[in-house]
Amino acid sequence: MDWTLLLSQATINGLIVGLLYLLMAVGFTLVFGIMRMVNFAHGEFYMLGAFGAYVLTAQAGLPFLAAVAITFALAVAGGAVLEWGVLKPFRRDELNGMIATIGLAMILQNGALMVFGPDPLSMPAVARGTVRLDKIVVPMSRVYVVGFALLALAMLYVFLRHSRAGRALRAVVEDFEIASIQGIRSRIYYPLGFGLGVGLAAVAGALMAPLFSVSPFVGATPLLKAFIVVILGGLGSIPGAVVAGLALGLAESYASLFFSSSTADMLIFAIVILMLVARPKGLLGKGEA
Repeated sequence: MDWTLLLSQATINGLIVGLLYLLMAVGFTLVFGIMRMVNFAHGEFYMLGAFGAYVLTAQAGLPFLAAVAITFALAVAGGAVLEWGVLKPFRRDELNGMIATIGLAMILQNGALMVFGPDPLSMPAVARGTVRLDKIVVPMSRVYVVGFALLALAMLYVFLRHSRAGRALRAVVEDFEIASIQGIRSRIYYPLGFGLGVGLAAVAGALMAPLFSVSPFVGATPLLKAFIVVILGGLGSIPGAVVAGLALGLAESYASLFFSSSTADMLIFAIVILMLVARPKGLLGKGEA
């Protein structure tokens, strides 16, 4: 058995999965950092993104990249409207906001169940063939996923670093009160931050759609993994989410080499518990002032 080859393949698979976790977790972190709300409907936006990509490619016949872009735009616009019209009373109200998003998750999931039915749907492959890196074989569809995920993260980085709105969002995430003192009208950025956050979840779901089946219940596991990533990285810390997302993807991939999926999950959760005992605020989280 060629362990070098197996480990190399596991590393590539782990990075691919970690990128999807990262998209979910960064969006989750944006929403929490701005609104101080644990968005339990985040997984349902992932699910809606998957269905959006399915409808636009399998039924409307659009190219995959166009489908992902349209799905993202619709999710950002819909999320902003939803925040302004429904979640506005729960801004910075952690307990009631959490309960409200649980109710929202149930509404979205059951709405998708009524529209699409309970059976999993398969989306056509976005690309055929494979890419070889020495002895390592990577399906072209996964290469597309990596490329689009990196493009989305790069565009988010440019927006947050080099645009006025992005810098204002970062200021609100870092310290709401100081941002307000500096003249940033923080409440304007609530809908934008929520829309961007759920838009990233929708992109993750759209990128997932060609790799796995799509159903109304597909968002539960990504939500759990995003929550783990956010806790590990530190609540509200985007750099922490980056580190923790890639680390979780790699850890899962390596653990699955030696153990069954259930045993691997047990080990991952044990590691999470041990890390939080050692660092309760997460890898890059900040303590209370």
